Amino acid sequence: MSQQYYLYIMTNNYNTVVYTGVTNNLQRRVYEHKEKIIEGFTKKYNITKLVYYEIFEDAYTAISREKQIKAGSRQKKIDLINSINQEWKDLYNEL
Repeated sequence: MSQQYYLYIMTNNYNTVVYTGVTNNLQRRVYEHKEKIIEGFTKKYNITKLVYYEIFEDAYTAISREKQIKAGSRQKKIDLINSINQEWKDLYNEL
């Protein structure tokens, strides 16, 4: 069975801060953000809502995609989210 990797974008309740990350267990990682288990940016800015994700077969491709998205403008991130989630609803419960 092959491992999956996820590129994900999260935001706060007001959609004012956008965070991009990579993980091999999306459900666990989003839970950690929601419960503020890990110190850092997402805890400080109350990043608790999963609004976008992509699935990859290998870590290298997921990390490359993360770097591509992080290098882009905020507007490009907004456009990416809007392409699949115009309401910016929390996708966590759909995992």
